[in-house]
Amino acid sequence: MSERILDVQSLTLKFGGLTALDDVSLHINEGEILGLIGPNGAGKTTCFNAITGVYGPTSGDILFQGKSIVGMKKHQITKQGIARTFQNIRLFPTMTALENVLVGADAQHSTGMLTALFRLPRHRREEKQGHDRAMELLRFMGIHRKADELAANLSYGDQRRLEIARAMATGPKLICLDEPAAGFNPAEKVELMDLIRKVRDQGFTVLLIEHDMRLVMGVTDRIVVLEFGRKIAEGSPSEIRDNPAVIAAYLGVDEEDAS
Repeated sequence: MSERILDVQSLTLKFGGLTALDDVSLHINEGEILGLIGPNGAGKTTCFNAITGVYGPTSGDILFQGKSIVGMKKHQITKQGIARTFQNIRLFPTMTALENVLVGADAQHSTGMLTALFRLPRHRREEKQGHDRAMELLRFMGIHRKADELAANLSYGDQRRLEIARAMATGPKLICLDEPAAGFNPAEKVELMDLIRKVRDQGFTVLLIEHDMRLVMGVTDRIVVLEFGRKIAEGSPSEIRDNPAVIAAYLGVDEEDAS
């Protein structure tokens, strides 16, 4: 049995009188692809934001590799080994594809300002390693020939791939993908399924938010379902597909009618 890499314990997050997450518990095993699904407004992205330090929970805990990350800043959580992409692409449009990935690689550099200023050997070594790793990731994504193109000039699909490459460049153990198939056509979604599996096979654990149920069912090992900020189901894709509570949540019918 793989070790748990992430353990979300009784997570509650409130914004004024609105409860966005209500006592949500879930875990991810090392090397797993876990899907986090639910209707619009279910709390999926809010859960991502809590895990990655955008929001601090009202109560509950988030353990990463057995250590609480609640209260850490976003860059500290990245250093711990959690990276993410966004539902709305957030690249640096006036930087090249290579430069965007190098920004991710910089998160793992240990040299300081003075070392960089005087171009000391350690800094030059880290700089070369970062460049080599960035090119390796662009090659992995199939966009290495576009390394010198501005991110703004890339196709939508290549921008999505570039964002995943930048996340991988931070050296994470867990990658959180927020609706990576948004805007993709059916053929691109099939390619994305293969890519997500390849990312896992590279040694990463994947947490996936996605609306496309065919993609989720085809690529995940296990699925957690949220509705109105609460967890209503958890299980394998086949178990989730036949779960009356899940069917009711998506179709807007009573559980008795869905079963």
